[in-house]
Amino acid sequence: MIQFIKSLFSAKTILDEIDNMKKFLIVGLGNIGDEYAETRHNIGFKVLDKLSQTEEFIFTTQKLGAIGSFKVKGRSILCLKPSTYMNRSGKALKYWMEKENIPISNVLVITDDINLTFGTLRLKTKGSDGGHNGLKDIQTVLQTSKYNRLRFGVGSDFGKGRQVEYVLGQWNDEEAAALAERFVKTTEIIKSFVLAGVSITMNQFNGT
Repeated sequence: MIQFIKSLFSAKTILDEIDNMKKFLIVGLGNIGDEYAETRHNIGFKVLDKLSQTEEFIFTTQKLGAIGSFKVKGRSILCLKPSTYMNRSGKALKYWMEKENIPISNVLVITDDINLTFGTLRLKTKGSDGGHNGLKDIQTVLQTSKYNRLRFGVGSDFGKGRQVEYVLGQWNDEEAAALAERFVKTTEIIKSFVLAGVSITMNQFNGT
């Protein structure tokens, strides 16, 4: 009888692990507040806002961020916009990873990148923070640089010492007009990451 009960617990553990592998956390980086809403640094928030329109889900204010979720082909996707401000993004990410028991392999962080030309999308499984304070905090909190991130190029059209002003500045007219098509592509990448995995997605989409 005891052995039978142990077998049941073992089977439940296996099923729970399988369920957890079907759960994903998509984290868009940005700063809360109207003054930041349309800035380059908030592209992570904007990507998730557009995803919520496409997939018809809403965000609600919860602990350490705004949370929304949807499902696709049996996968559960939790979307997080941290309310901790950029420099403390890791705190919110780790909290929701642990709360929902989502493995780091199923986490995708969406961030702006001045080292890529505007609109360039690049998915990576690891890398340095590149001077990005949000990524720097995530790496510190998780104690690893090996986590998936989707880098959205915002360009580097700024003079010496004006990086902060640039990333906290708003899109110019040409960039703003081009964003709609880029949001369609980011949605495709997120879905591919969930359904096909990071390797296939990198091969298919990087540089597009």
